[in-house]
Amino acid sequence: MPNKAVAAGKSAKVSVWHAFTQPAAWTMFLLGFSSGLPFLLVAGTLAYWLKERGIELKDITMIASAGMTYAFKFLWAPLLDHWRLPGFGHLGQRRGWLLLAQLGVVAGLIGMALLTPSQLAPFVAATLVVAFFGATQDIAVDAYRIEIAPVAEQGALVATYALGYRIALIVAGAVALILADHMAWQRVYLILAAAMIVPIATTLWAVEPQVTRVRPHSWGAAMRESVIEPFADFFRRYGWHLAGVTLLFILLFKIPEQATIGGVMSPFYRDMGFTKTQIGTITKIYGIWIGILGAFVGGAAVARWGAWRTLGVSIVLAGISNLLYLWLIDHPGNLLVLTLVISSDNFTLGVLGPPTVAFLSSLVNRQHTATQYALLSSMVNLPGKLLGFFAGGIAEATGYGSFFILTVVSVLPAGLLFLYLWRWFGRPDPAGETGEAN
Repeated sequence: MPNKAVAAGKSAKVSVWHAFTQPAAWTMFLLGFSSGLPFLLVAGTLAYWLKERGIELKDITMIASAGMTYAFKFLWAPLLDHWRLPGFGHLGQRRGWLLLAQLGVVAGLIGMALLTPSQLAPFVAATLVVAFFGATQDIAVDAYRIEIAPVAEQGALVATYALGYRIALIVAGAVALILADHMAWQRVYLILAAAMIVPIATTLWAVEPQVTRVRPHSWGAAMRESVIEPFADFFRRYGWHLAGVTLLFILLFKIPEQATIGGVMSPFYRDMGFTKTQIGTITKIYGIWIGILGAFVGGAAVARWGAWRTLGVSIVLAGISNLLYLWLIDHPGNLLVLTLVISSDNFTLGVLGPPTVAFLSSLVNRQHTATQYALLSSMVNLPGKLLGFFAGGIAEATGYGSFFILTVVSVLPAGLLFLYLWRWFGRPDPAGETGEAN
């Protein structure tokens, strides 16, 4: 059960100003930067380094897919809930794991810099170290965020986290590429490893969440508590019917977003006649800041109207915005149209982020925060990623226009489930805001 202070705070009305100016919001900004920094360094940015070393494309894509580690983080998330690290126990459960993960990311980045792709096998091992500890850091940060504030304040925490995360993407993407034009990649990775110093200091300075944890008395009990109980607990609290329908809703509602952030979009922009510079400037720099603006709007909306209502509106807006790509198909090479489409798409997706995280956060039991949130966050992205994986084949068979229409149509099942779930989550004091179901 949640601690009394958190539970009591859930029903209180939180002002938007307080939500964004509380110390926890600034902590989440710096932890967001820490989470975002390693992600591109084992994916897109890494691919440039490998390409310059003459490594074949098929090997580049395999090595740069180390980021897929993030999709399986729920497998070791139970450890972060139920095992206190030797030597880090004085920091507490959450900060101990967070510090270990951050130190692991730094060690991995230094290893990549010292080994370089000329020693490919150990270099790939160092890359996997960064990916593993980066994913572990994400688990720890999500669990920490859920436990330090009530659901009403989660939208603001997600918005400030998203700001830090997206700034880190700019640093690990655009800034890293610019630096690599003037110095060796080894030095770039060492500089980015040094950038983790501030987040590490933040972890040491931050306050450990006040959550009473039940310690298992035996190894068998520990296995039940860490592996079986998080799943059984969810169905026990919500019942098989409500839990099943809620999980189905979680699987479906982000399909339009995930389907349009995969590999199909880069070829689409190129086929529309845009140069790489135009695409990078509008989608990777300008678009990121529009997404940040949307995240702050979404966070403010959660603080004002709650997670569930904001989630319903943002699902519809994010889905419908994909229709604007049909406009772009009719105006290939038009920078103004591209800018307007990216503005709408990134803004609505930014708005969708805070209510999504706040809603998922409201569903977890704080005895199993890391495990349950890691599983729910993986579920919410998986179907859309699968559609994105096959997006190229669908677009080739039906055309880009039909593909985008399909992503919009995919909103309908989620919309119907949203209306069905309103009786449980749409009340003034919804079950979803307390983590309990009646």
